[in-house]
Amino acid sequence: MSIALKLPLIWNPETDDTLVCIDVRQETHDVKTFTFASPDGKEFNFEPGQYFLFDLELGGESESRCYSISSSPYRRNAFSVTVKRVGGGRASNWLHDNLAVNSTVKANGPLGHFIRPKGAARKFLFLSGGSGITPVMSMVRALADTYEPIDAVFMHAARTPKDLIFREELVCLANKLAGLRLHFLPEEVTNEPSWPGLTGRISADYVKLAAPDLSERVVMCCGPAPFMAAARKIAEAAGVPPENYHEESFDAAALEEPPIQPTPDASTRVFQVAFSKQARTIDVSGGQTVLSCAKKAGIKIPSSCANGVCGTCKSKLVSGSVDMMHNGGIRQREVDAGLFLPCCSKPLSDLVIER
Repeated sequence: MSIALKLPLIWNPETDDTLVCIDVRQETHDVKTFTFASPDGKEFNFEPGQYFLFDLELGGESESRCYSISSSPYRRNAFSVTVKRVGGGRASNWLHDNLAVNSTVKANGPLGHFIRPKGAARKFLFLSGGSGITPVMSMVRALADTYEPIDAVFMHAARTPKDLIFREELVCLANKLAGLRLHFLPEEVTNEPSWPGLTGRISADYVKLAAPDLSERVVMCCGPAPFMAAARKIAEAAGVPPENYHEESFDAAALEEPPIQPTPDASTRVFQVAFSKQARTIDVSGGQTVLSCAKKAGIKIPSSCANGVCGTCKSKLVSGSVDMMHNGGIRQREVDAGLFLPCCSKPLSDLVIER
């Protein structure tokens, strides 16, 4: 008797884009975790540290935002993103106020290169600040699911103890994983006066206390720009080789591919770029990106990363051609439909853009 094995359906980033929300969890007073599944029951393949690009309809306008995956890749029927409500943030506030179980959204992914190097002999320092814990949490959850032997220090900084995302779960994971040492660093403890640990901001002295062998570790860092700048400086001063320091930021993602090198003729030519809805036309040379010149001219184009990662500036190219070097912020089928990313595109001819 033969047994027919039914292979699982796998989410395809090139053809699938609809997700259904199956759970919403309140993590802290201003942080929620949203869990998504495929309406067709497809499984997800992703690496811890990657993200999804969400296309959200906000007030009749489409806006794109990148959110890192916080769940383990070994629980493949669904994935989670953890979002902090940001004052004045349209997308984060909309998600917190409107996204509920059974809601559907459009998304593209997984994307990104912030991935933990493999190898059992590796020693790690996971550094996160605020909601930057999200991709690092995915890595630690994956380690817990595989029982992979590790030597890792996990340092998480936040404004106060109540802002420490995943605090209770991390304590449980530290008890479960013998090779995981956990350090929480709140700036102040006004809401928890009995806080037993140290307080303040990340510093060379504190990191040295937590990981005296820092120079031997691979550093995975994610957090606000000032936090990452401080971490980068500390790691460099401690002798961490550049190839062992990894951070999740759009600037870093842009370095994954070489910059566009236009031919001398193209870079010196000046083209007319028309924005049909705003009735504006500007000059853009072949050595400049459309977005940079549009911003200087006061033309409104939503943007975020400016490096071809997030897809926020995605626009319709009515006519003309561009040299586009993106980093995952647009799908091939969208390019085939006439869309492009002004942030990483340089004109090869006169352009008409539906903006």
